[in-house]
Amino acid sequence: MPKVESGYAQVKGARLYYELAGGGAPFVMIHAGIADCRMWEGEFDAFERSHRVLRFDMRGYGRSLPVDGEFNIQDDCEALLSSLGITDPIILMGCSMGGGLAIDFALSHPEAVAALILVGSDPAGLELDADWPDELLAQSEAAFEAGDVDRVAELDMRIWFDGVGRSPQDVDARARQVAFDMARLVTEHELKGIGTHVRKQAAIPAARRLRELLMPALIVIGENDLPYLKLAADFMAASIPNTAKVVIPNAGHLPNMEHPALFQDALRDFLGNC
Repeated sequence: MPKVESGYAQVKGARLYYELAGGGAPFVMIHAGIADCRMWEGEFDAFERSHRVLRFDMRGYGRSLPVDGEFNIQDDCEALLSSLGITDPIILMGCSMGGGLAIDFALSHPEAVAALILVGSDPAGLELDADWPDELLAQSEAAFEAGDVDRVAELDMRIWFDGVGRSPQDVDARARQVAFDMARLVTEHELKGIGTHVRKQAAIPAARRLRELLMPALIVIGENDLPYLKLAADFMAASIPNTAKVVIPNAGHLPNMEHPALFQDALRDFLGNC
């Protein structure tokens, strides 16, 4: 079994938890905004024999505690790669907010990204006419204001993990519990009110620059993810020149956690053709 290096990297005033294993082409995994690097458990284990895999907790997520002051997660990611000595072009995979970061990173450093995998993601500046679960989102905001972390996490599960047209009884209970625990920790960190993320502003938003992404790209979307994100997947598939799109059936916003074999097979097919 390949040895796993884990620890904390000092990055721009914060300590980012990371895990690194394997050899070969570097494969960097960026988690969703309702999760932490544990969401990539299956992929980290599955690809460590063929790639140098890296997963980490963004600042204010999982084991990477929030820190006072303004920060930018793209800068954090760049500094983490530098501190770990990862200089070869990377396979970059991001889910949701992590996918948005992956797009921004690839646009800023196209020479550094060998392939791009976007899961339940959208580019900055994209505007689409789609339904949102407004009532559940309002309930989540009220629960957050009340400091009810369990309620926020459960609503996150209904919105994101269960997704459209499914109930908690329709999904894998163990995977849902892992996702619940990650989402609960996200809220605990947010309630501390420490640190302010300031996203980098571009003269031209990423949504209008997707044709600049010339590296091979894979778009993955869960069949039961939110309508906006399903439309965003279609938009990106039509806009990124060298792209493929995969829909994971009976899956919400974290399809890799629900159907790891299907998800990993899709990644292998894609990477085998890059």
